[in-house]
Amino acid sequence: MSDTLAVTNLGEDAGTPDGGKASWTERAVTPALAKHAERRERFESTSGVEVDRLYTPEDTAGLDYERDLGYPGEFPFTRGIQPTMYRGRFWTMRQYAGFGTAEETNERFKLLLAAGQTGLSTAFDLPTQMGYDSDHSMAAGEVGRVGVAIDSLADMRKLLADIPLDRVSTSMTINATASILLAFYIAVADERGIPRNKISGTIQNDILKEYIARGTYVFPVEPSLRLITDIFAFCHAEVPKWNTISISGYHIREAGSTAAQEIAFTFADGLEYVRRAQAAGLDVNRFAPRLSFFFASHNDLFEEVAKFRAARRLWARLMRERFGASDEAAKLRFHTQTGGVTLQAQQPLNNVVRVTVQALAALLGGTQSLHTNGYDEALSLPTAQAATLALRTQQVLAFESGAADTVDPLAGSYFVESMTDAVEAKAREYLDKIEEMGGAAAAIDYMQEEIHRAAYEHQIAVERGDRVIVGVNRFQAAEGDPVDLGQPDFTALERGQQRQLAELKASRDDGEVRARLEAIRAAARGTDNLMPHIIDAVKAMVTLGEISDALRAEWGVHRPA
Repeated sequence: MSDTLAVTNLGEDAGTPDGGKASWTERAVTPALAKHAERRERFESTSGVEVDRLYTPEDTAGLDYERDLGYPGEFPFTRGIQPTMYRGRFWTMRQYAGFGTAEETNERFKLLLAAGQTGLSTAFDLPTQMGYDSDHSMAAGEVGRVGVAIDSLADMRKLLADIPLDRVSTSMTINATASILLAFYIAVADERGIPRNKISGTIQNDILKEYIARGTYVFPVEPSLRLITDIFAFCHAEVPKWNTISISGYHIREAGSTAAQEIAFTFADGLEYVRRAQAAGLDVNRFAPRLSFFFASHNDLFEEVAKFRAARRLWARLMRERFGASDEAAKLRFHTQTGGVTLQAQQPLNNVVRVTVQALAALLGGTQSLHTNGYDEALSLPTAQAATLALRTQQVLAFESGAADTVDPLAGSYFVESMTDAVEAKAREYLDKIEEMGGAAAAIDYMQEEIHRAAYEHQIAVERGDRVIVGVNRFQAAEGDPVDLGQPDFTALERGQQRQLAELKASRDDGEVRARLEAIRAAARGTDNLMPHIIDAVKAMVTLGEISDALRAEWGVHRPA
């Protein structure tokens, strides 16, 4: 910290030379503007926070170090949740992978691990996300296209072949069917004799954001929330190292929200989950330390850094204020992914630069793990070359940039501290309004409308040229950079997946399958924890679609208003 900044107050005794900012504006800025106007009348962040031309100690005069910043590893965690942060170890470099078949995805996993990746992150195809097997009519044309197809335990065995589950952490981007994919994972570990308390990873399992922003929901809101609390309770008892939910702002941001809305709507969902878990009898100080979050990182470098810092502080304060949570239960642990929606099909190599800026923001903001997108993802599933370069981007930042050598390096910046306060204040305003409506489950329509409004305003700004997208609305090229889009034959892939599924169904014990499905339906009608029944079912080779259909039969499906 600068010697001019006192520990108790970032503005105290710092001084304002020659009459302060107003005096400087009059004597220096006004004459300069008379000669050359600024590029815009108003500069602002994506959240609508006005960006002043200069920040001084006057802008942080009300900031108290102990109350608002504190030390890394201590409440309110503005400066990070660990005392030494990346001086101890780097963030987990967790590249997202998943396409086609389980075998192909397993090969990509191995390539990334060999290249130095330290955790796995799995994308699933739409049928898997929506609870349909690859042979269902609703799956036609979608098998393996945006992620890996997982119909049964047999597929999960192939996906995880030769992966040391007791040493590699696995994240699975799955929501409505999260309980089933987790059951597959646990079943593979059981088969290998790996104790459940030794496996670690994350399921996204954030169904509220699906209703709000993404759309891969299956069941109605209330039974979906019941299923989530069943997972909380089961993992607390059986799989203690597993992060049972990754409360996702990423997809809210991808749908068009601002940075402040991303925090607010994500935390509204998080507070709803905490309340539901408490209502189910779980102790906040025991389950909350396993909560994790998932945020996007976009191109406005300083706003993104401020967003991450504000988010840590706001979550800590909310957990203490509303639930009396311990410091450990108030820590915000989060994964970050660079912004998929920011990637452009025009001049795709420009995306390498965008991803680097976004990754730097996540690093400076104190993320616990990071996925960097491939430069070709606006055109296709990432090629092996693009995925490797994305990982190398993280490694260059970690080992060559020096940005990871001190904790929270932008702390004390007049601009960053002011932006951190402003983003937190805007997020608080949204949260207060959502609470007045009765919480996230009751405010789904409101959050959707706000996201749509923000997305529309952004698009209009791009079309007017007020917001520049290099290579899209300015600096266009006659022809784009060539990109090798080698992709699998999805038609053949779908037929192969269906053939294997038919063979599995012909070889299993049908009586056992019926018994396991009836046990799931009985638990869904009652109050038994569903996870043990789902695990028993997948071990009997009951498929994801069959389990989903059993729950649909009891609960119905969600119909948007």
